[in-house]
Amino acid sequence: METVEIIGFKRANLGKKTAKELRREAQVPCVLYGGSEQIHFSAPMILFRELIYTPNAYFVNLNIEGAEYKAILQDAQFHPVSEMLLHADFLLLDETKVIKKMEIPVELVGTAPGVSVGGKLVTNVRKLSVKALPANMPSSIKVDVSALELGKSTRVSEIETEGYEILNNPQVSVATVSIPRALRSKMNEGGEEEEA
Repeated sequence: METVEIIGFKRANLGKKTAKELRREAQVPCVLYGGSEQIHFSAPMILFRELIYTPNAYFVNLNIEGAEYKAILQDAQFHPVSEMLLHADFLLLDETKVIKKMEIPVELVGTAPGVSVGGKLVTNVRKLSVKALPANMPSSIKVDVSALELGKSTRVSEIETEGYEILNNPQVSVATVSIPRALRSKMNEGGEEEEA
């Protein structure tokens, strides 16, 4: 999986007042969990663009005043109106410990036969929750749609996984070849003619 670097600076003062001042300076208050102690730091808001405003999943290389930590973004809080990033929580990665949950994007591969006869390929789920060791965490989950006929779906239970576990319900439909209304009425007319 690809890595994004975020450079941070330790926070001496904690609290709402200091956090507000940091945000005014386009800094995001952050916390790194998972080590022997929590590390409170701030990082420039612009560095989060590639990490948050993207469909991709990344590991994060945190550089806090020269000390480097491999982590994942665990949680991000946004302002309800302006959608400005208010706070970010990171989890320190340990190569020997399983990441309990990470949202990984779905990547559809292949050509669905149902599309060539007028169907529309619909992605029902854009990301899936995955549990894995850091070394086995995929950057995307490839879903083969080359067997999808009109009106058929691929479910979570049909996805082949290697070294990781998908936490979503096995019955969840990931991709479907939907039948457009015009094609459906055409199919119905054809069926009625055959019955006559």
